[in-house]
Amino acid sequence: MKKVELEKLLEQIARLVSTFDSGGEDEETDRDDSSRITKDRSRAVRHNRIDPAAFARRRAGDAFSIADRQTHKLGHEIICSTDERGYATPQNRSPAELVIHAIHASEGFIPLWTKGVTLRWRFNEVSMGFFQDPEAAKSGIRDLLRDAVAAWGDAAPIGFNELRDAYDFEIVMRESDRCNINGCVLASAFFPDAGRHELVIYPKMFTQDKEEQVETLVHEIGHIFGLRHFFAAVHESQWPSVIFGAHKPFSIMNYGEESELTEDDKADLKRLYQAVWSGELTEINGTPIRLVEPFHAAGRIAFPASIAAKRI
Repeated sequence: MKKVELEKLLEQIARLVSTFDSGGEDEETDRDDSSRITKDRSRAVRHNRIDPAAFARRRAGDAFSIADRQTHKLGHEIICSTDERGYATPQNRSPAELVIHAIHASEGFIPLWTKGVTLRWRFNEVSMGFFQDPEAAKSGIRDLLRDAVAAWGDAAPIGFNELRDAYDFEIVMRESDRCNINGCVLASAFFPDAGRHELVIYPKMFTQDKEEQVETLVHEIGHIFGLRHFFAAVHESQWPSVIFGAHKPFSIMNYGEESELTEDDKADLKRLYQAVWSGELTEINGTPIRLVEPFHAAGRIAFPASIAAKRI
């Protein structure tokens, strides 16, 4: 046998031995690199190292299809990052009141919107490049936002208007999900003040059905109105909140199966703002209420509710 042929035979034997040592996973040793990569991925999936969803593509024609990206699903729970102090379960305690956001005790007031406010918003155009068809995606998001605002009905204390100039907040699409051991964030918003803000949407939201997408925005809009999580006053005494009104444990500001917009949610919110705007309610549990203007109304100042009522 020639030397060259002997060397080739030895190489083939070495490769064959290597195949048996690896557990027989590679059926043919002369396949191209792409075949090996595919086989490596399959092996990793069998050992739970890679989620198959990481390689999934959104279906074509979907307004929210992702542009040449892979999606990754993590966890089964949904969490809200707008009110990050509310992640913990309220230790089996069930409050029955509307929970209102309050600025930290060092500043000592409850911020609510002054009467007649319309928040101006726009899309962050760069972030919309996340989608295959940004214009179709923006149209879909407009519909979701419209439905979410409409769900609050005449209880909504403020309006929303899409306007590129002198905006108060942007709708921003994040490139990746925000998940931890507790679950994944679908969206995050802000509380009343005179700053410029973001309504952030994460890819995970578009893996939910439309009803869940709308309810997510209904919840985040509740924060924009000034509401905190349903159980914030029960479990989160480190972060100030106050209680107004009374309703059933079911609330859009809750989590899980009890998270639904109720007539009590709307009635309490409407009564709260009407009482504040009329001057009837100027403080809650000793914490004064301060009415604030949005960013586009720069130059105006935040008035205590008692003074603001005289201006209306």
